[in-house]
Amino acid sequence: MTITSYNPRTGQANGTVQEMSAHDVRDVVERASGASSAVAAASPRQRRGWLHAVAAALVANTPGMVKLAELETALGYTRLTAEVSRAAGQLRFYGDVAAEGSYLAATIDHPTSTTPGLARVNQPLGPVAVFGASNFPFAFGMLGNDLGSALAAGCPVIAKSHPAHPLLSDRLAVLARTALLSAGAPKGSFDIVVGYDAGVALVRDEGVAALAFTGSQAAGQALWRIANERRTVIPTYAEMSTVNPVVVTRAAAATRMEEIAEGCVASFTLGSGQFCTKPGLVFVPAGTAAVDAIGKALRRASLDLVMLTEAIAKSTAHGVEDLMFSGARVVELVEVSVEGWSAPAAVLEAGIAALQDGSRLLEECFGAVVVVVEYTDIAKLAAAVDRLQGSLVGSVFTADEDDPDATACLSLLSSKVGRLCANDWPTGVAYTWAQQHGGPWPSTSAPSATSVGAAALDRFVRPVTYQSLREEWLPPALQSTNPWNLPRRVNGVLQPRGATS
Repeated sequence: MTITSYNPRTGQANGTVQEMSAHDVRDVVERASGASSAVAAASPRQRRGWLHAVAAALVANTPGMVKLAELETALGYTRLTAEVSRAAGQLRFYGDVAAEGSYLAATIDHPTSTTPGLARVNQPLGPVAVFGASNFPFAFGMLGNDLGSALAAGCPVIAKSHPAHPLLSDRLAVLARTALLSAGAPKGSFDIVVGYDAGVALVRDEGVAALAFTGSQAAGQALWRIANERRTVIPTYAEMSTVNPVVVTRAAAATRMEEIAEGCVASFTLGSGQFCTKPGLVFVPAGTAAVDAIGKALRRASLDLVMLTEAIAKSTAHGVEDLMFSGARVVELVEVSVEGWSAPAAVLEAGIAALQDGSRLLEECFGAVVVVVEYTDIAKLAAAVDRLQGSLVGSVFTADEDDPDATACLSLLSSKVGRLCANDWPTGVAYTWAQQHGGPWPSTSAPSATSVGAAALDRFVRPVTYQSLREEWLPPALQSTNPWNLPRRVNGVLQPRGATS
């Protein structure tokens, strides 16, 4: 069996890749399991070197990678070139986070007359299965945040080739394996499986210790179920699609609605609306002509509505029909004629009373589609927000000066999202120490986790406490000489890097 690569701009085939058998998958997992101890035993500084090496290889091969990615994704050379740079920056960042060492949470309590000596440290889980995204083939793909954070935390990674860009997946796998081996990483630190059945076999394999996924709710929840039906249940970190609500306050609509409308269209049509952080549901005050302003802004916009896959294009078009069937009306709809795969961009309006539990209006329509809902007062807005699903991110737009509704609106959204923005559109996720890219179910399967930022490493470790062990029996992170140069908490006092206990 083979997987065919297609050019979204033409619908023509680029080539094929061979799917892997269950036996092939077992071999891949065995290699990762064999490398697991060595990857875990490597110092954080060594792992930083590995990730920096992959980043350097990615940058060195930018032109060829971007050319291939454009053939399979139609995301454009400018966007893809910037994404390669971002992906390399992420890999370096996660390596630096590992070397800094606080993710290990090394904690030492010396024995007293009433308590034994205790020492606690986070330790790697083991091989991690990574299912990357179609819409960001570099930054959220097989060499994206999940690979970077898992390997930084000391776990081998097995990535699932993405059917939307199988040729690029294969090329990236060769690049990563070569760079890691050249940098001294153990064989089996990184590998790839190809094919739908191979992906299922990977998640079911008892050698896999954790699962990281980025994509749709349907696929994410299917993998989550498989992971929870195993003999040994494993943690599943699935980042899934959401509506990402936006609230415009009454003062904001009265003073800057045209500016907000332009920003809304720019945000929900970015990348043809194929962002997990795309705003999908916008609440605006009634009687302000806000709905028409957003529709007119879409009419003026310059749009490229080529979609990543034929299935996504069809899903977007059907999604607009489903939203209309659920009570929404079309305010503005823009279609473009292309040889390959495209979908319409649309602004729809729905009554606030239609936002009921189970309604299609509360679910994401992946693509350049937004639903605008008018509210008459904060109480009705609060009731509607209460019915929303959990989302990755939400935004509140306020007046430039003091806004009497700002605090209330921010408070309403804070319980529904993992990241809350004020006067910023939600598209775009910075990889920093304070980032949270995750939210309440069903936006993610683990609301306390993040798939982007320094805390992403926390997904792939678990704490172990050692009691009454002799010095030479302790792992390096807990030895009195502090050979890994970590920040540690000793007898309740936080000590800087380099301090000994």
